Amino acid sequence: MSQPGTTATAAPQAPSSRAEIRRVAGASLLGSVVEWYDFFLYGTMAALVFNSQFFPTFDPLVGTMISFATFAAGFVTRPLGGFIFGHFGDRIGRKKMLVITMLIMGLSTFAMGLLPNYATLGVAAPMLLLFLRMLQGIGLGGEWGGAVLLCVEHAPDGRRGWFSSWPQLGVPIGLLTSTLAVTAVTQLPEASFQSWGWRVPFLISIVLVVVGLVIRLKIEEPPAFKELEEADAKAALPLVEVFRKHPKVTLLAMGARVSESVTFNIYNAFLVTYTVTVLGLAASVVLDALLVASVVGFFAILVSGRLSDRFGRRPVFATGAGLALVSAVPIFALVNTENAALITLGVVVGWGLAACIMFGPEGAMFAEVFPTRVRYSGMSAVYQIGVIPTGAVAPLIGTSLVSAWSGSVWPVAVYVMAMALISLVSVFFLPETHRRDLRDATAYDGERTLAETGTGPAR
Repeated sequence: MSQPGTTATAAPQAPSSRAEIRRVAGASLLGSVVEWYDFFLYGTMAALVFNSQFFPTFDPLVGTMISFATFAAGFVTRPLGGFIFGHFGDRIGRKKMLVITMLIMGLSTFAMGLLPNYATLGVAAPMLLLFLRMLQGIGLGGEWGGAVLLCVEHAPDGRRGWFSSWPQLGVPIGLLTSTLAVTAVTQLPEASFQSWGWRVPFLISIVLVVVGLVIRLKIEEPPAFKELEEADAKAALPLVEVFRKHPKVTLLAMGARVSESVTFNIYNAFLVTYTVTVLGLAASVVLDALLVASVVGFFAILVSGRLSDRFGRRPVFATGAGLALVSAVPIFALVNTENAALITLGVVVGWGLAACIMFGPEGAMFAEVFPTRVRYSGMSAVYQIGVIPTGAVAPLIGTSLVSAWSGSVWPVAVYVMAMALISLVSVFFLPETHRRDLRDATAYDGERTLAETGTGPAR
């Protein structure tokens, strides 16, 4: 029996069939749609209704800031979910963790739809809302890494970017479906929307959860993980090994993550508040813009994922970060025109293109820098820890900047640009991994192997 960390391996497993990888990608996509529908739904409702339902004693803008603080709480608990499910995903399997994460996310969202408001429960209402939001974060924290990882490890060489972009489609589809749901209930009379209408999108998510669970229970563990089990080469403490053996790529990947995270959440959750509360526009203006951006983002994710298989993860990801850098000021200039068509154009460029171009290749990029024995823990740490100082508080920071600068949105544009610069620098120093063979699972030794094979950054 080989000891963990040695180079002994079992006989290679047969690669996944084309039908199997498609089934896996479909299951990962559906689960991702459920998770992101739930997560985005909260962000939109935080801007539209939670300030009055759960924080009614505050000024509207202050109440919205507090509401966004609970939004941030979901991000704060995401690393906990990533650590827990990453550990057991590396120890006992990817599939089992994804069933549990879907249950946590789906049931906590359903419970939000049943939660009494401040007028009924008093201070207990926002406390329970905060608790459920934290559960959402735990579920999503474990979900993303496992869903992407199943696709990466099942996919054939040369197609990992393409197939790992499928679960990433859960973001635009989740945003599209949650926005459609919110748009539908906002057509109700205001009194009906405030009293019961806002609950409907939360309650109907349970249907998606049931369908997703049925499909996920039918998929298999990827060949790379089966080889790891047969070689008895699992890490005892995967997360510890990530930071002990792979600190450089872990920190660089976290740096690369920040622009995508900030761009997503500024042009999604923050922009709803800014256009409604500061500019006084109807919520439908930005919600319609997000619908269009979701459709554009769907194709941007697929195309950028596929292009990363051909040209590499780094140049494609850097294209998205560069677009986020140069477009921030023009986008907010378009928003300030208060013209619906120009606002839609800005949201499409910022959310549907810049953010989604980064989102397409990042799943494969973050997975490929880690060996199989710690891959779930490593990519979860990158994705979930990296989001805390950026995406977690992006709507809160944006709202605070607008409040501090007497309604001016330009400091928010500077914030978006600064994060894009950090990502561009980080991506430059990350290794290029799109041609790496993932089947060398137990022998791979992080940065040393990458340097020896000449796949590091250009000098």
